[in-house]
Amino acid sequence: MSDIILYDTASRSRRRFVPENPERVTMYVCGPTVYGPAHIGNFRPAVVFDVLFRLLREVYGADHVLYARNFTDVDDKINAAAASEGVDISVITERFTKIYHSDSDALGIMRPTFEPTATGHMAEIIETIDTLIKAGHAYAAEGHVLFAVDKCDDYGALSRRSQDDMIAGARVEVAPYKKNPADFVLWKPSKEDEPVWQSPFGPGRPGWHTECVAMIGAALGPSIDIHGGGMDLVFPHHENEVAQAKCLHHDGPLARYWVHNGFVSMDAEKMSKSLGNIIRPSELLARGVKGEVIRYGLLSGHYRAPLDWTDRLIEQSRKSLDRLYGVLRRLSDVEAADVPVPASVLEALGDDINTPKAFAALFEILARANKAEAREEQAAAKGELLAAGRVLGLLQADPDSWFGLDSIDADRRAEIDALLNERQAARVAKDFAKADALRTQIDALGVLVDDTPEGPVWRMKAVEEA
Repeated sequence: MSDIILYDTASRSRRRFVPENPERVTMYVCGPTVYGPAHIGNFRPAVVFDVLFRLLREVYGADHVLYARNFTDVDDKINAAAASEGVDISVITERFTKIYHSDSDALGIMRPTFEPTATGHMAEIIETIDTLIKAGHAYAAEGHVLFAVDKCDDYGALSRRSQDDMIAGARVEVAPYKKNPADFVLWKPSKEDEPVWQSPFGPGRPGWHTECVAMIGAALGPSIDIHGGGMDLVFPHHENEVAQAKCLHHDGPLARYWVHNGFVSMDAEKMSKSLGNIIRPSELLARGVKGEVIRYGLLSGHYRAPLDWTDRLIEQSRKSLDRLYGVLRRLSDVEAADVPVPASVLEALGDDINTPKAFAALFEILARANKAEAREEQAAAKGELLAAGRVLGLLQADPDSWFGLDSIDADRRAEIDALLNERQAARVAKDFAKADALRTQIDALGVLVDDTPEGPVWRMKAVEEA
């Protein structure tokens, strides 16, 4: 395939991806803070970087790609949730980690190679902070440890903000014990009844920005190929990660490529728990929306562009997948050829994870599969569809199951197919009165029909309305 090109936030440019070691390609993505269920916007990076993970595995080999995505399980909101229920923070974090995994599975998100947690790496976090203090890049003050930004050359280079903008953007507390208003907390004293860890600089708990640096080092090493996350993390979180890593390791960058996805909005307003304009995967799944439909919707726009989540997007995504599954169902008696992922799909994904371009390539294969008459051509096209689906995380279901037909006996299925074929023939012959009469007859059987460019696809209404 052609090169993988990624848009690098640090250089503000598209760059050819060249891993430091092709035998050990590394990627880290900031994961959820597990104090509540994640919403659709939270799952956009999970889905986008899952596609990148699949692409890297396809190009470099599954055994040569290491992907870490953390769980933040020490946080003010977690503490508040635990206090409100009178339980240990682990009760909260384990509950919502389990929900996150369940939602991820429904969306076809592969488990990363590593899923580190802050509480599981407290020793590494404390060691990181202690090293920064001893090197003169951090200082203790009134039970806190703060990173001294003026000790770090080029602080602000990733986000390209002025110091005044960074202070305002970080919304940091300008506490009297700070030497510089932009200095950020690495360690803080725990309040009464909050979790507490012992350290050389006093009892307390870590700040968010130092957790990921320690977990990256523990899981993947001090310098990695790709660091990803949402655009909202560029500053202050990723900027502060860069600063710490630069002061810890002078022989290489924290990440050679910084990749950030755009926001998901509802009614053109950023989806946010604080605004209350959120929708969760579990809510959509309960309405009968399939996980692959949600995934398709999240991939329908370019990952760096904003995405407006609407019922119309959900319906468009379902119909697109119905077309694909419809052709796979029509080829159900054809054994798929064992073929590689089509070059057109790989090249699209290699073009800065261009999923809309990959979908266009997928539908070109669909058209070829639908028109193929020779058994060998059908087998090849079907194999290409399934191979493309594998790298996109789509077309993983059985076609009959997708349309809810696996519970219908063969005789009834044959009856409905015969009626649909008769109706399609009437439409081709422009006998619309007969076609309408057959549509009414089909509707009475409890069948929902969608007419697609590849022909009609159908499902039972009970499944659609569940």
